[in-house]
Amino acid sequence: MFKFIICIAIAYLLGNISGGMIFGKLLFNKDIRDYGSKNAGTTNALRVFGIKAGVLTFIIDVLKSILACFIGMKLLGLNGVLLAGIFVVLGHNWPVFLNFKGGKGIASSFGFIMFLDYKIAIVAILIFVTIVILSKYISLASMLTTTLVLPISYIFFVYRNFYVLSTFFLLASLSIYRHKSNIVRLINGNENKIKIKKVARK
Repeated sequence: MFKFIICIAIAYLLGNISGGMIFGKLLFNKDIRDYGSKNAGTTNALRVFGIKAGVLTFIIDVLKSILACFIGMKLLGLNGVLLAGIFVVLGHNWPVFLNFKGGKGIASSFGFIMFLDYKIAIVAILIFVTIVILSKYISLASMLTTTLVLPISYIFFVYRNFYVLSTFFLLASLSIYRHKSNIVRLINGNENKIKIKKVARK
């Protein structure tokens, strides 16, 4: 039980590390949550601060997830990886140190998938990029990609572990929940398409 608590606590706290906040402050002396969608994730960093900050934010959010999963594996094996994957995303989405105003968990979910099976991660990247190119909607690509990971894992990679598939389902559900405002805008036809801006440094 102690190892479960440690695994959950470490993963959640690692999830609190916000690449968007870090690089927004370091590169532009700005709080990313005051701009754009007011979200602390990769997409908003890309839109508000440009490609460099967006890429750096993505890398941080992926790496913290990989680190959480690695620690989880050392503590509890596969169960630790799954627990860490869930709680690092929860920590990213609702970080206690940022007043529970975080991101939408896509990069962190990707880090978990990459750690669990890089082949699935490669397929996920291809799906995501294809949808973005065709639609120009990152929100749509994010939701569809996280949702498709489960059937792809089951059908093409023969994953049958109930807990693994349940974790994929939970992360997809969290993604859809965090994108609920985007879904409304997509339905109404006024969702923002990808548009990268450059912000002057202070």
